[in-house]
Amino acid sequence: MRAWTAPDERARHSLDVRQFCDMRLSTLPDGQRIIHAHNAAGLSLSFLPDRGLDIWQAHYRGIPLTWLSAGSPHKADYGQSWLGQFNGGLLTTCGLSNVGPPETDDLSGERQDIHGNFTRLSAHDVNISVTWEGAALTGTLFEGQLFGTQWRVERRFHLAFDQARLDIQDLVVNISDQPAPLMLLYHINVGYPLVRDGAKLTTASAQVLPRDAAAEQGIASWADYARAAPNMQEQVFFHHLRHTDFLTDIALTQDDFGVALQWDTRHLPCFTQWKNTRQGIYVSGIEPGNCIPEGKNAARRADRLDMVNAGDGRTFGWTLRILESAVAVQAAQVAIGQHEQVGR
Repeated sequence: MRAWTAPDERARHSLDVRQFCDMRLSTLPDGQRIIHAHNAAGLSLSFLPDRGLDIWQAHYRGIPLTWLSAGSPHKADYGQSWLGQFNGGLLTTCGLSNVGPPETDDLSGERQDIHGNFTRLSAHDVNISVTWEGAALTGTLFEGQLFGTQWRVERRFHLAFDQARLDIQDLVVNISDQPAPLMLLYHINVGYPLVRDGAKLTTASAQVLPRDAAAEQGIASWADYARAAPNMQEQVFFHHLRHTDFLTDIALTQDDFGVALQWDTRHLPCFTQWKNTRQGIYVSGIEPGNCIPEGKNAARRADRLDMVNAGDGRTFGWTLRILESAVAVQAAQVAIGQHEQVGR
């Protein structure tokens, strides 16, 4: 099918890798930087260096993969609420100070917005490298305040040359002089036409817990997605996943198309499913993290906060693949069902 991407065939016909795979930086009219990327497999993405170096638009061979907030991408504004700034998009990173509802920190008295400020950060030292192996995007982000915790995040994406695959790796370092709690969750948002009536989430779940009464009502059908309906309440489920050699997978699919996600449960032990089937804002979040979105106070009381010593760091990452056929969907579901070891 893709014999034309073989190295000898490429060499006979083209001298420039950008004909097949590329990343290009430009600027939107409001001053935001945007990086458009594509590869030879038909995967195209838009990265936002001034919104956490997160991912906004995403398509596979022209098919939208994610839900977009109307009017996005919104320019970062610390005077607006997190929900008002939510772009949707394939990735909105949550943290590093809080993941969960808005609250006042029990210890510091600091007011925390929902899901923290990461998605408002601007990336420094943004660099693009494109080779016959694929395209790489790197950048450095800082979060902190005077007399408070200081974080440095070194983010790296790799877009495979001729596979519908994206890898991310984050190194998060505490560059302050005191231990600090770290909360990080990858809010990966999948939308129509993949997520619609008939979509199914496949996980290696040993246990699925509802967040609240609304989720409790849908616990029997957490894996299945119904038609969009007005005024539907969001449902959030927390999954305790099995793994093989610490790697776990999930897949969100229709019969012959889907996305699969894989990560290391030693670094990202938690998985949250956000199921939002409300008309017009129909979107599902598949969200690995080092925490669940319960807020710092609840995590501290439950002794679930990840404390990072001064000078230490944590490495996180995941891989996203497109499942482009019924065979690929079935293979992914079988592989997920074979995980046996129960994570923490």
